Amino acid sequence: MKMTIKQRFRGARFAMGLASAVAILGACQDVRKDHTCTLTPVLIDDFDKLNIESTKLGKAGWIAHTPWNGDFGDALFTDHGPDGPFSTHDGILHITAKKDPTGRWRSGLLAAADSTGTGRGALYGYFETRMKMPTGPGTWPAFWLGEITPISERDGFVEIDVIEYYGHDPSTFQSVVHVWFDDPAKKFDEATFIDVPNGSLEADFHTYGVDVSPTQVTYFLDGKEFWQHPTPRELDKPLFPLVNLALGSGWPIDKTPDPSVLMVDYVHVWERTNIPPQGCKPGPT
Repeated sequence: MKMTIKQRFRGARFAMGLASAVAILGACQDVRKDHTCTLTPVLIDDFDKLNIESTKLGKAGWIAHTPWNGDFGDALFTDHGPDGPFSTHDGILHITAKKDPTGRWRSGLLAAADSTGTGRGALYGYFETRMKMPTGPGTWPAFWLGEITPISERDGFVEIDVIEYYGHDPSTFQSVVHVWFDDPAKKFDEATFIDVPNGSLEADFHTYGVDVSPTQVTYFLDGKEFWQHPTPRELDKPLFPLVNLALGSGWPIDKTPDPSVLMVDYVHVWERTNIPPQGCKPGPT
């Protein structure tokens, strides 16, 4: 049977439509293939050796001060050196707080970025450390994150404190999110306190992690989620890790053991890119 012109047109149009649909479906599949929840390592330091500079990263992995000249606490953060606060033993970083010959407390901080905006981190991904806390009142160790950005551009600066531990109360720790502005009246803070068995974080190593996604920030202790909050809308640059043993934070240090030691097994940072619209399951999966 012969086909009419109209039938041939309809057939051609159907074939063209089918081809277009197949092409669109293929493109959609390609887009979906681009989306992934895979974690890619961007900073893996197991502290088999020390790789520290004073204030500029250069070829080092860490600097020994905060990138914004904002060292804090009642112990002076000190550069790496023969009698400095940093040492490694069997793949474990020791950050030691002790009094110098003049009686002044000195301790250590490591940051994976410097004031020029050079650094290692991730905008979205999973950040984790494994640490054993020091004992005694007045100690103030922490694992936290800040945005990699030049010091001149730090308005609306996001800080995520994965763990802040206060030695005077070994039955709890806190996690905090801050957003810092040039105008102090605009500053934003949200915190939670987590109860733990008394002295458990000093008795052994534990892992402390945080997953940062476009929509939410999720905190983990030993792989178990304990807090979640919306991602600050100001977050627009990669986050870099910091780890330190500070002293004080308003608490007395007259009974702080000399020396006091924070032990750090590792600091790991994994990045997620091209996250699917439905998001990813948070955590180190």
